[in-house]
Amino acid sequence: MLPSSARSRHGRSKYDPRWGWILIEELKSARQSAGWSRRTLAERIGVDAQTIKRLENGVGSMPTLIAVMTVLDFRLTGLGPGKTLAEQLRGRRRRRSMSLNDAASKADLSRGTVASLERGGGTVASFLRLMAVIAPGARRRALERSYWGQGDKDDRDSRFTPPDFMANIYAAFGEIDLDPCGHRLSPVVANRRILLDEGGDGLVDEWSGTTAFVNPPFSELLKWLRRAYLQWQTGSVETVICLVPVRTDSAWFHDTLSPDADIYLLRGRVRFLDPRGKGQHTPFSLMILTLGASAEQKARLAAQVPGFWLVRSNAAVEG
Repeated sequence: MLPSSARSRHGRSKYDPRWGWILIEELKSARQSAGWSRRTLAERIGVDAQTIKRLENGVGSMPTLIAVMTVLDFRLTGLGPGKTLAEQLRGRRRRRSMSLNDAASKADLSRGTVASLERGGGTVASFLRLMAVIAPGARRRALERSYWGQGDKDDRDSRFTPPDFMANIYAAFGEIDLDPCGHRLSPVVANRRILLDEGGDGLVDEWSGTTAFVNPPFSELLKWLRRAYLQWQTGSVETVICLVPVRTDSAWFHDTLSPDADIYLLRGRVRFLDPRGKGQHTPFSLMILTLGASAEQKARLAAQVPGFWLVRSNAAVEG
């Protein structure tokens, strides 16, 4: 536990320990929002569940914290420039014109401990103490918006999966039999497309074939996932591949869909095409959610596209 005394051994005011616990609680909340148990998160970074439990009590090493922040896409604002958390710490300290000795004195740490933190080492408790001194206004970066930009809000559903990304889908899953969210401008190649401007409606019309690729209107994401699940469950299609935002907050997703779905979290952002053919990266993270995918198909996708498969588990979320 973090110490709660109000004065340092140097006679200077110490940080308010509540700041550190706010950050730890936000980290725990990020895990729970992702629908992950401590065990699942632990497996993702190669540690045991007890290590995650200790981290969520403010105890652990900086390498563990950094690994957790990376896999949860948990980023902070209010730090200095830098590609890594260690570089950002150093940048923030320098921006505040503090020497290593100054920062150490105010955080009631040793100079060597501060130097270690700026190299990516040290402990979580020391990190929280230093952060409260050099970056008390730091917070978790705001959640990503669900559309490209305010000016693009009206046409946020008119975005198309680019041909180069689809080439990876074909290589992993083979020929696409059905595109239920078809659009005349979409580069998706499928044996059958359900086109809204021709009177079709993938939310109503029956699906068919071996493989369906679903890149739905994101404004109606849950409706399309429910439809995809129903069509797969009833055997209308054998395999469904959904390219969708990482949004896992609904009870239906956790209780009904996730026990049967295999989810691949994409690394980086996909550069979608607008109706003019202009590319633009999504401002939010994406996942490929599959139903009925074989082990071979999953392995081929992982070889084609950077990311990782989540471990499917029916266990209740801990904590």
